[in-house]
Amino acid sequence: MSVRPTGGFTVSAAVPTDDPLVRERAHLSSSRAALRAMREEVEALDIKDVTANWVNSIVLERQIEDRIKALADLSHTPLFFGRLDYLPPTQHGQRFYIGRRHVHDAQGDPMVIDWRAPVSQPYYQASKKDPQDVGLRRRFGYTGGELTAYEDERLSDPGELERTSRLLQAEIERPRVGPMRDIVATIQPEQDEIVRSDLSGTLCVQGGPGTGKTAVGLHRVAYLLYAHRERLARTGTLVIGPNRSFLQYIEQVLPALGELEVKQATVDDLVAHVEVRGADAAATAVVKGDARMAEVLRRAVWSHVSLPTEPLMVVRGSRRWRVPAYELEEIVRELTERDIRYGAAREALPQRIAHAVLVRMEQAGEAPDDRVQNAVARNAAVKTLVKECWPPVDPAKLVLRLLGDAEFLAEHSAGVLTDEERKLLLWEKPARSVRTAKWSAADAVLIDEATDLVERTHSLGHVVLDEAQDLSPMQYRAVGRRCTTGSATVLGDLAQGTTPWATRSWEDALGHLGKPEARVEELTAGFRVPSEVIAYASRLLPHMAPGLAPVESVRENPGAFEVREVAGAAGTAGDSAGVPGGAEDSAGAANAAGDSAGAVVAACVDALAHEGSIGLIAADARIAPLAAALEAAGMPYLSPGEETTAESRLTLVPASLAKGLEYDHVVLDEPAAVVDGEPDERTGLRRLYVALTRAVSGLTIVHAAPLPEQLERVA
Repeated sequence: MSVRPTGGFTVSAAVPTDDPLVRERAHLSSSRAALRAMREEVEALDIKDVTANWVNSIVLERQIEDRIKALADLSHTPLFFGRLDYLPPTQHGQRFYIGRRHVHDAQGDPMVIDWRAPVSQPYYQASKKDPQDVGLRRRFGYTGGELTAYEDERLSDPGELERTSRLLQAEIERPRVGPMRDIVATIQPEQDEIVRSDLSGTLCVQGGPGTGKTAVGLHRVAYLLYAHRERLARTGTLVIGPNRSFLQYIEQVLPALGELEVKQATVDDLVAHVEVRGADAAATAVVKGDARMAEVLRRAVWSHVSLPTEPLMVVRGSRRWRVPAYELEEIVRELTERDIRYGAAREALPQRIAHAVLVRMEQAGEAPDDRVQNAVARNAAVKTLVKECWPPVDPAKLVLRLLGDAEFLAEHSAGVLTDEERKLLLWEKPARSVRTAKWSAADAVLIDEATDLVERTHSLGHVVLDEAQDLSPMQYRAVGRRCTTGSATVLGDLAQGTTPWATRSWEDALGHLGKPEARVEELTAGFRVPSEVIAYASRLLPHMAPGLAPVESVRENPGAFEVREVAGAAGTAGDSAGVPGGAEDSAGAANAAGDSAGAVVAACVDALAHEGSIGLIAADARIAPLAAALEAAGMPYLSPGEETTAESRLTLVPASLAKGLEYDHVVLDEPAAVVDGEPDERTGLRRLYVALTRAVSGLTIVHAAPLPEQLERVA
């Protein structure tokens, strides 16, 4: 392996023209010029004479606008990051530059190959043991968009030893400011196999902190859109994240890869049938999120159907047509036994009744057609019968009644829920209407389930579900409804489940999602979190996720790690523990934070001396007093989701919002308060595990209260 770095290098007459770095820079310049020409060509298109009508014109204009956006040249994003030199006769011994998008010259010859193309795959998969006909793999290093170094691996040279790429390591550890970056230049072989998995199957990726599972899921979307663009353009793709802060953090990854049409949402966005203004106690939320609620709702919906007891008389002109009650009963029973939605069956009922009338007309010698059948279906007597035996169901009103009417709930949950569970579900004071009810997030999921029982939910071609371990069974069902005819990529870490209903096994989760046949892959190699940090955090695993393999950091740089104890304040921070919201808790948090605030601010000052982003993570109850301490110290800070800049690099992060976020340096305030701020110890330890593993380069722990005993060093 050979490495050729350069600092502030500029081309001059004194530099020999056969210098490889000069040639590579020249190719970069030519590629950028070619990309500009491609964009200008699209901008110059005149569609006035090629569209048949104004609708086609608008559609084509929008497609052209999207194409122009996709061809944007981002100045700090290199057009290519690698090169493959194939051995003859494979690929005719050609040389390919691998980048984020395809670029061709005026003759149509490729100057940069899209990383998703089959010819690019050996860039990620080839090795000394399996060179895949690659003679040389070259990696490029950039500084501020300028090509500053290259590194060669001669894969077919038996005399050259295989070693870790220094440029690859540097790119992984490069300080980050702003939203999440793509990892297209650093995808590892095991990650690449997941990225390029076929669209037809659902894939579940279990990955610990720093294994790149989120990035893998996003790059998988980009790959699938490349390989199945027409199909997914028709059916749609969706990325689902745990909260808005997380979605803001990842939102630039796909556009950087040229993909602009992928929608993003939270589970709450998907089920937003009502305004959420309330919150459930943990025990109530667990029952509402239990998969058994699907059966309760099914019973409640279909309980509205009643069997006809009287014959039907349809009058048309001077003739009367009678359908006996037993025949009407057979029609209703047959529709209830079919596997169709309540609403679809209700729409079919008048047509089935009309068909029975038409049979009698034909037997009487008449020749009715479809128009007659439709007219009979709209007959007042038929409409009245349908309304009586198959009334319309409003999903929100149905759930409102279940949660407010003890008899109605008991009737439809008999043998499914216990008396204690029914008590947890019932509102103390039933709401008067759907609009005045203080719906919770779990209630909205129940309404979504009921809505699907009435009318089928639209299915997408592919759904990516990130941080899936925190979903309840009913939430999995809500997501599964959005991909019944498509596939999914499920991403998560069982050790990071921080809700009382957190997933205990992927087998159960995938069953609730409706994808029991999904393949489960595990990523255990950590590329982001420093080895010292992940080793320290892994002490919690036996206490919160026994049997789960710890992440093995493969980074050569162990990272910075420090634990700072605030002398003279021990015991006060622990007093601030408790669920946020109470005045007593807030006061305790303020007092405790005041004791250690100076040390926290000092740790933030030290962290800001380094490059990159800084995250100050603390228990939710301690955020307000710490914010006051930062303001008093004249230190500006951001909230999660706000984009960091070179001038504003410090973000104050409540522990409840830390999941999925990454910072170069993390200051963690009072681990004991993070644990005690949750309803139970298991959830608290998982929340702490998440907070400990957000650092990419360094972690400083500041504490006045004793650390949780689970973090004590194991002999």
